[in-house]
Amino acid sequence: MRQRPGPVRRGAAGLAGLTAGALLAPFELLAVVSGALALVAAGVTPRTRARVEHLVHRCARQLSAVEVWRLDRFHGIRDLGPYDDRAAWAYLLRRWPIGALGGLVVLLLLYGLAVAGTMVSAWLFDGSWGYIESADRVSTETMAVAAVPGALLLYINVMGLAGVVDLDTKLARRHLTPSVEEALTRRISELTVSRAEVVEVVNEERRRIERDLHDGLQQRLVALGLLLSRARRAQDPVLAGDLVRQAHEESELALADLRDVAWRVYPTALDKLGLEEVLAALTERSGIPVRLHYDLPARPPAGVETAAYFVISEALTNAVKHSGANKIDITLTPTTSQPPGLLVTVTDDGKGGADVTGRGLTGLAGRVVANDGKLTVSSPPGGPTTIQAEFPCA
Repeated sequence: MRQRPGPVRRGAAGLAGLTAGALLAPFELLAVVSGALALVAAGVTPRTRARVEHLVHRCARQLSAVEVWRLDRFHGIRDLGPYDDRAAWAYLLRRWPIGALGGLVVLLLLYGLAVAGTMVSAWLFDGSWGYIESADRVSTETMAVAAVPGALLLYINVMGLAGVVDLDTKLARRHLTPSVEEALTRRISELTVSRAEVVEVVNEERRRIERDLHDGLQQRLVALGLLLSRARRAQDPVLAGDLVRQAHEESELALADLRDVAWRVYPTALDKLGLEEVLAALTERSGIPVRLHYDLPARPPAGVETAAYFVISEALTNAVKHSGANKIDITLTPTTSQPPGLLVTVTDDGKGGADVTGRGLTGLAGRVVANDGKLTVSSPPGGPTTIQAEFPCA
């Protein structure tokens, strides 16, 4: 289970984020000024206006993308975007003053820490201190008098840092997140696609069950019937007994095939044993050594658990058949989003070059999308191949 960073680590990350934001502010101001001048100049020559607007908006989107990464990396803001060009430009117009303010507050903090550090150092080692006043010794009484206003200034500075982060976050949420209407429209589109994926997954499952029943179980039942028929007509008791024995073996194989078909429709052991135990049994049967890392604090919902099992099972089968790998790693961890979801990663050290448009991977993508999840595949020529499926658990 992932541990939440401690207050010192969060504070350091926040300070680094503010510093990065302050360093971005001059570039944002330059982009805003040059973009505004370019748009004014383009007004004189209307034929170039579309091209200039495209260039200005592209620059705004790139800088906004950097800001989105910064807010995610240092401040944990992960629900931004998607946003259009005008939203990115409007955000950039208002972002740079906040970045400059953040830089000023960070500089004041560093200045205060430098003053306090040199003063304490002079007091501890009985040295002279002339950072603000003329060089002199720092007495204990001076330290006691300076401690209260120093602590107060530090508190105000920390509150200032938190305020700048809050302003930064609110501005980004206002401009870089879709409106309610846009979010609903996007959600309807996603549900339409998800519904189509569900229908396709169900149809594919039906076709696979039909193939399994026709090519396997049906053939064994026909053979069973023939054996029993021959045994009933046989005059020789020895031959009849042998045919009955073969019929019995065929019936056992038919039952095994039927259990396999039922298992591929839904592994009932998931209900009794849970995903970790079922995956452990699955990896033991693999022809390639598999290392399973299961790090989930709680059992996922049944639908997500089933989808995760099939994704891993099919990814494992594909890797064994096509990758030529020597080892496979399977990892199940919580996502960092709120509420936490499930992140499944299957990696092999094979030859790579997997066809993401092929039937196998598109089938996996369909299973994941049908559960409102997201599937990503990385398989450069020469390997390795990494398949990641992220499922929401809300």
